[in-house]
Amino acid sequence: MAAPIAEGAAVTAFRSVMQRVRQAAERSGYQTERIRVVAVSKTKPTSLIRQLYDAGHRYFGENYVQEIIEKAPQLPPDIEWHFMGHLQSNKVKSLLGGVPNLAMVEGVDNQKVANHLDRMVSTLGRNPLKVMVQVNTSGEASKSGVDPSDCVELAKHVKFNCPNLVLSGLMTIGMPDYSSTPENFQTLSKCRSEVCRTLGMTEEQCELSMGMSGDFELAIEMGSTNVRIGSIIFGPREYTKKQ
Repeated sequence: MAAPIAEGAAVTAFRSVMQRVRQAAERSGYQTERIRVVAVSKTKPTSLIRQLYDAGHRYFGENYVQEIIEKAPQLPPDIEWHFMGHLQSNKVKSLLGGVPNLAMVEGVDNQKVANHLDRMVSTLGRNPLKVMVQVNTSGEASKSGVDPSDCVELAKHVKFNCPNLVLSGLMTIGMPDYSSTPENFQTLSKCRSEVCRTLGMTEEQCELSMGMSGDFELAIEMGSTNVRIGSIIFGPREYTKKQ
């Protein structure tokens, strides 16, 4: 196992990632400003997040509700937090109540959780919350997300039945060995076309969140506007306790 990345090296690693993002965008003819890099700090201390914050970065993400509600209050309020992955309905109140500066939920995968989010945003008097519909493009049972054939219906539900949510795009996780990643990303792009056609949205109004540490350059080249990068910035995850 690789040694954990040393404190101080996170900023250097982040700058390297941003250079690769710029290069991938240039190869594809995209503006770098079009692409959001979410630094995913799962299992990492707030001190490392603070280093990237002090270097000017503002987009950070977490996969576990308990972790984000512990970290967010310890850090500056102008951070734009993203919660990503499957969100249980019974954790919605804790998430929204504990993270006032939550900017987006990348992982609405059923109507029930969309409804819970919608009601809780209203109850707390928050501004409308941006959400992405998570699509299981690989068909793996271990992954959350709606089947591609159901993405339009869920997107329609969010847009027209959840007035306190803003449908901002679609999100997926590629295959772990990357062999089918291009196919997975193509599937998400096709889903976006169907969603936009059905809901009367432009593609610019519907982001694609795809790409992580091992495949973010390919994702950008295939149209991703939001990449979620953890281990190559912060080092291998450290599971010292059950999440």
